[in-house]
Amino acid sequence: MTTVSTGVAPTASAAPCPDIEVIFARGTHEPPGVGPTGQAFIDALRPQVGDRSLAVYPVNYPATDQWATGVDGVRDAGARVLSMVETCPDTQLVLGGYSQGAAVAGFVTSAAVPSGVDPATVPKPLQPEVADHVAAVVLFGLPNVRAMNFLGEPPVEIGPLYEAKTMKLCAVEDPVCSDGLNFAMHTPGSYDGDLTRQGADFAAGRLSGAPQW
Repeated sequence: MTTVSTGVAPTASAAPCPDIEVIFARGTHEPPGVGPTGQAFIDALRPQVGDRSLAVYPVNYPATDQWATGVDGVRDAGARVLSMVETCPDTQLVLGGYSQGAAVAGFVTSAAVPSGVDPATVPKPLQPEVADHVAAVVLFGLPNVRAMNFLGEPPVEIGPLYEAKTMKLCAVEDPVCSDGLNFAMHTPGSYDGDLTRQGADFAAGRLSGAPQW
């Protein structure tokens, strides 16, 4: 038998694009990664996607009580979305976050720079066609207008192209995302369980359809 050599040395191949990628931003003071709420959400979602591959990207930002640095998270998450759209256009994206991370993820969907914010200091809004690649947006404990005003930050406005694919989950009496006053409810423990499962069910339902591009 004759062996034909191509003369081309084998090269390391890049990892294949996942069917699904979850881009998740952790909450304030949580260690690098997706945080406990993000992990509970991912653990609840993974069994629902069948044999489809699911990758996770933890948004890289300080997540300190200096909320102005949240723009670093908006920039990083938006850059990841754009990178995935360019290099893995068939991958369905799920954008999510908890607390400050939910605000980060919410701002990524914004159709315009918030009023009163210098456009030169923040990332440009994503192009409209990018929304087709984001199957779902799941936000846990998203700070409401009252909370954002208290922090001196603009309110989070979900962009029109993302509204129908966005779920906001708030623990009962959590003052950050509701009219409640029980600050003890704004903890990952209040979200791990029913709320993370609800978020996973919503995302799985959005992922069950074929990509829209």
